[in-house]
Amino acid sequence: MSIFKRQAAVLLTTALLVLTATQSTNAAKVKKRDTGSLSHAELKEAERRLAEMGYLTGSVGLITFQKWEGRKITGRMTRAEFNAIRDASAPQAKDSGYKHVEVDLDRQVLLLTNDEGAVKTILPVSTGSGKRYKEKRMSGLAYTPRGRFRIYNKLAGWRKSPLGLLYYPNYFSDGLAIHGNPSVPHSPRSHGCVRIPMFAASEISRQLPVGTIVLIYDAQSFVSAKQWAEEDRQKDARNIP
Repeated sequence: MSIFKRQAAVLLTTALLVLTATQSTNAAKVKKRDTGSLSHAELKEAERRLAEMGYLTGSVGLITFQKWEGRKITGRMTRAEFNAIRDASAPQAKDSGYKHVEVDLDRQVLLLTNDEGAVKTILPVSTGSGKRYKEKRMSGLAYTPRGRFRIYNKLAGWRKSPLGLLYYPNYFSDGLAIHGNPSVPHSPRSHGCVRIPMFAASEISRQLPVGTIVLIYDAQSFVSAKQWAEEDRQKDARNIP
């Protein structure tokens, strides 16, 4: 091999090594930028901001935030998620002016509002899968109905139903309930009920007295219940049970 060929080979090898090192460095920078560690103060800021917007703290709150914002559901607090939380606005209910519950089937979240209709708590849910099922000598369509409902009955603790156990069920339509469940997948997987995390079931049940309005909707099916709320106010003013 001539000296020129040897020099060319050396130069080519050196160039490849430099290119590989540069690519590795750039990849590391991207990774650090996307998933770099956050300081303790930043983590506290993220949790504080989530709580201010009505989300829970910890991974459940982050997952709910990701669901609401249409982000990839990871449950991991990265630099990108931190920046998104900083820039986000608090979730707004579809209906306003009265206390009620909303279940957004597209986002798979539950919104609990205060007396003015402002969101005070937002939780992840799993609703009806939309598939047919056949189990425990029963069959049917796993469907969560859309529309406006009221909590018509509720029970404390566990309740055995034909399709399984319900924790602190709050019934809103034909045996379907908002209830705690150990399994709350990110996607619709229930037989038709609205599953919420176990740790939140007792407190949510306490805040849903019989008569509470429940709105369940997707992008095509929202129905307001302001008329019901106004009728409730008029009854209260006249002390009508």
